[in-house]
Amino acid sequence: MKKIVLLLISSIFFFACNEEVKPLEFETSVIDNSYKADIEVAFDKAKATSDIAKKINTSITSEILKSIPNSETHKTIEDALKAFDTDYTDFKSKFPESEQRWTLAIETEVLYKTESIITMGLSTYSDTGGAHGNDSIHFLNFNPETGNRYTNEELFSDLEGFKKLAETYFLDHMKNEGSDISEFFFGKPFQLPENIGFNEEGIILLYNVYEIASYNQGYTEFVIPIEHVKQFLKSN
Repeated sequence: MKKIVLLLISSIFFFACNEEVKPLEFETSVIDNSYKADIEVAFDKAKATSDIAKKINTSITSEILKSIPNSETHKTIEDALKAFDTDYTDFKSKFPESEQRWTLAIETEVLYKTESIITMGLSTYSDTGGAHGNDSIHFLNFNPETGNRYTNEELFSDLEGFKKLAETYFLDHMKNEGSDISEFFFGKPFQLPENIGFNEEGIILLYNVYEIASYNQGYTEFVIPIEHVKQFLKSN
């Protein structure tokens, strides 16, 4: 299984802890059915049966479904995987000479957990033919007191200020990498990534493949030290 390779390990988050709230525990659910396609799926689920846990699990399921090709009409991960496998067998029946075996690998990992935030990484790789497969990493930041996902607006008190700071670090990162800034953002101004995470060093910004550049550029990831970001963060 393709592992999530991230700088996010365990960290000291900036939110104040609420000692009255017990952190949720998670367990890994593995779907290991006999598929014709190469399918491997392992994802985390909150163990508790509370409404908060159910909300988090529903959100995780929803994000996984979005990552499975042609899964728009399915409500469960199992149904979406069966449909993916059926599409593959239909493909093989039409093109029996093809040596292409479709691949789908999905994995989540709880990257950080306190009474105030749960950060989860979702890694997806799919290959149904073509020049190359499609892979992506997404961060899911949950509020364990409500089960809701945090938005950037809920994490930052001054998002525009943080954006300006992030741009300076992005330019430094590109310079260190020997990359030309003109190769990124497809001619548009600097934009924050869809995925923002946290570790003990600061804030991680991750741009997925195709998000700001061509496939050949791959992932773009850099870190901003926490002491430079505190002024832009909210605290709960």
